[in-house]
Amino acid sequence: MQHSEERKDLVQEIILQLWKAWPRYNPEFALSTWAYRIALNVSISYLRKDKSRKLKHETYESQWDILQWDNENLNKQLEQLYFLLEYLRPIDKALIILSLEGKKNKEIAKVMGMTATNVSTKLQRIKEQLKKQYQQSKD
Repeated sequence: MQHSEERKDLVQEIILQLWKAWPRYNPEFALSTWAYRIALNVSISYLRKDKSRKLKHETYESQWDILQWDNENLNKQLEQLYFLLEYLRPIDKALIILSLEGKKNKEIAKVMGMTATNVSTKLQRIKEQLKKQYQQSKD
């Protein structure tokens, strides 16, 4: 840990965890051993979380240009997609929205009470339908 603020955060977390664990302290063991063990576990957890946080932050920073990209054409395409989705049957609309949210076909099948194969087939047909409608709207 390089920053004093991070160290202060870690110390606060250790103190908080010691406070929470106090009711479970067994006086048969040395207080210093008990406190050391809690401090060690909290520190290890903190470092793991910190590593994960830094990795996420680095990923976010590397994609910053993409996130800041303001593309008029993309916004129009999204508006068109939302417009076309309104004309789908409710079940088809639910299927495609779950798919757009990144759900896997097995998850969608479970939610919708279908087989994964049926979901795949329906999604393919919905995508073809949307593509045709999009092409017709451009003409």
